[in-house]
Amino acid sequence: MKKSVSVMMAIALCAAMVSGCSGSGGQKDTAADTKAAVETTASGAAEKGSEEQTAAAENKKIDKLNVYFVPSREPEEIVTATEPLKEMLKTELAKEGYDIGEVVITVGTSYEAVGEALSAGTADIGLIPGGTYVLYDDGADVILTATRDGLSKNSDSAKDWNDGKATEPTDQQVTSYRALMIAGPSEKGQELAKKVNSGEALTFDDLSSANWSVMSSSSPAGYIYPSLWLQENFEKNILDLGHAVQSDSYGSAFARLASGQVDVLCTYADARRDYEEKWNSEYGRSGSIWEETNVIGVTPPIYNDTVSVSKTSKIMDDAFKTAIQNAFINIGKTEEGKKVIAIYSHMGYEPAQSSDYDNERAAQKMIQELNAK
Repeated sequence: MKKSVSVMMAIALCAAMVSGCSGSGGQKDTAADTKAAVETTASGAAEKGSEEQTAAAENKKIDKLNVYFVPSREPEEIVTATEPLKEMLKTELAKEGYDIGEVVITVGTSYEAVGEALSAGTADIGLIPGGTYVLYDDGADVILTATRDGLSKNSDSAKDWNDGKATEPTDQQVTSYRALMIAGPSEKGQELAKKVNSGEALTFDDLSSANWSVMSSSSPAGYIYPSLWLQENFEKNILDLGHAVQSDSYGSAFARLASGQVDVLCTYADARRDYEEKWNSEYGRSGSIWEETNVIGVTPPIYNDTVSVSKTSKIMDDAFKTAIQNAFINIGKTEEGKKVIAIYSHMGYEPAQSSDYDNERAAQKMIQELNAK
């Protein structure tokens, strides 16, 4: 009996020892597993951090990026409005593989000064009109065209604009706009409009017998493109018109049209939207501007402002041009970016090519030939 009890106690003791040994081994295994997991996690984090550091190290370093703006607004206003662009460009270009040390924004003393800075390489990027670009395309490459709100009317035919209804903005973004020749409520203005709306072709004598309001000779919509339209359709230009006066603003031009001082004015396609209210409140007309005015001529599309880059800049190459394109396009897609580029009435950007501005080249050539006479 005692022997049986002793055997049973021995078995139980052994079982306990085995159980204890097994439990001790499980704890060691668990600790080892935990240690391995921590080491693996730490290793993964280290590798990720190393990859990020490597990626950052692989980014090309550029100490300074010089961005120039034309003085289409007060210089201080432009500098203040575009201040956030500095960090936006740094952020977007970093994603493209370029670490920019400093972005310097400069407003040129004139449009020509910015064109010359691009040609000389002192400006790396220039936000300039199409006219400035074509004058300096020996030293500058266009890479982007600014977009703007499209319009509900965009026909080559003047008659199609004259349905008495307002021209409305659309959701579509476009890279160009048109200049219009608009006849007013005067007797001569109505005479010209009647011919156009009946499908009868105007003659140059018809146009030259009217009183015209034009803008300065550097204005695309108020002078250059209307002159190109006259050249293409009548082999004449604004200087050949019998009665043309220069207005100091589109507001004064519309005031003259409303009063009958002029019969026709040259302006941009959505100008009547801008002066719709003043047509009645300040210019004294009783009918709507859409009923009392008619389009008698439509120019070819005028391409919007450009983002151009210097051909002589030491930091510029094809890869960096692509990076700049992507950076500006991405900036234009954000609400913060739209607020910045709104200083130039830009809504966004699309890739551009030199041939987009061939009409501008033809217009500039014509103006140069006229000035040479």
